[in-house]
This record gives sequence, structure tokens and C-alpha cells, in this order.
Amino acid sequence: MLTLYSWNVNGLRAAAKKGFLDWLHTAQPDILGLQETKCSPDQLDKALRQPEGYHTYWGVSERPGYSGAALYTRQKPNHVQIGLGIPEYDREGRTIVAEYDKFVLIVAYFPNGGRDLSRVPFKMAYCADFFDYCNQLRQQGKHVIFCGDVNTAHQAIDLARPKQNQKHTGFLPEERAWIDQVIAAGYVDTFRALPPEQTDAYSWWTYISNARSRNVGGRLH
Repeated sequence: MLTLYSWNVNGLRAAAKKGFLDWLHTAQPDILGLQETKCSPDQLDKALRQPEGYHTYWGVSERPGYSGAALYTRQKPNHVQIGLGIPEYDREGRTIVAEYDKFVLIVAYFPNGGRDLSRVPFKMAYCADFFDYCNQLRQQGKHVIFCGDVNTAHQAIDLARPKQNQKHTGFLPEERAWIDQVIAAGYVDTFRALPPEQTDAYSWWTYISNARSRNVGGRLH
């Protein structure tokens, strides 16, 4: 059975100091997609840049310490493309496309719309172009798996405080509607397909007000 993990590490170098490599060698995923790595591979020591038993690939932002994606994979893909081929996204290191024998895997770190919502148009443009790219692959007869941080909670069940977040990026109607569109096209939200009614299951918590200890968070796709 193939094991695939996806993790927004919020800084790979910081995660390394908290035991990332110990976790990697214990969990031993076949494929690991990372988001928000905030580094380039030349900033990492060899153990982190090229762990034993893994091939690694990197999406690097032109802006230092920002965004970024990585792919750790036991099996070497047939082909790897860094980026979608669209410069305004690719300069932020958001996307890695890896083609295997039976499927294409895309690791993606979707933009945040910003506290002032100024980057919502950029985020929605990325969403649209990303979805088009996935559908082009499917039209070629390829099976598509995408993983990563979509920076959006889909339904009220995915937030501890949905009413308070209705006007915040990550839960705006247009962001949620995009996920509706993706699911309507036949893609499966693997978490929600397994426990469809599970509440209080979150993947992100703010740093303030002891949110994590109180489990006041959100499940960001």
C-alpha cells in the first residue's frame, strides 16, 4: 500500500529543529509533500536536503524565507516539473508536478488572501489556473492526486468559529465555491470521505489565545 503524506511545515528549517527527520525516518512515507518550506535546498544540510532512501525536489520562492514546496519520494518519478509554467505563481515556488506510472501527483501551496483581502484575486487566479491544469491532465487520461495547503476551510464543520470567519480569507464564499467546483468535478476530499461527520478535527490553530490547547482551529484543505 502506497503511503502519501502532506504537511505544511511552516518553515522546514524550524521543523528540523523540532524533530522532522526523526519523524520522517519513523513514519517512512512513500511520498511526502511539504508546503511553506521557506527555504532553498542549498540552505539545508545533506541529511535534510537528501535523506537516505528519498529523491527530493524543490519549489523555491524568489523572495527569501517565503512560500516554497518540496517533494520527498522513495520512487523516482518518471518526470518532475517545478511550477505550473505561469511565472507569477512559479516565482513564489508554489507547485511541484511529479508523474509516476499510474498517476500524477501535484504538491501545491495555495496563496493566502491576506488579512486585508488584497491577495484574494491572486489566490483565486491561482485556483482557477491550477484547476485548469489538473483537468488538462485528466483529459489526457491521467489520474491526478493533488495535495497541499489550499488555505481554505470548505464547510462550517471545518471551523471552530465559522460565523466569525465569514468575511476572512480562507472562508470567503468564492474560496469555498472553488472547492465545491473541484468536488463536483469528481475529486475526493480524502479526509472528509473517511469521517464525513467528524467535528473538532482541525489542522491549523492561531498562535494567540491558547487556540491549540482549546482546539479553536480550522481544517484547511
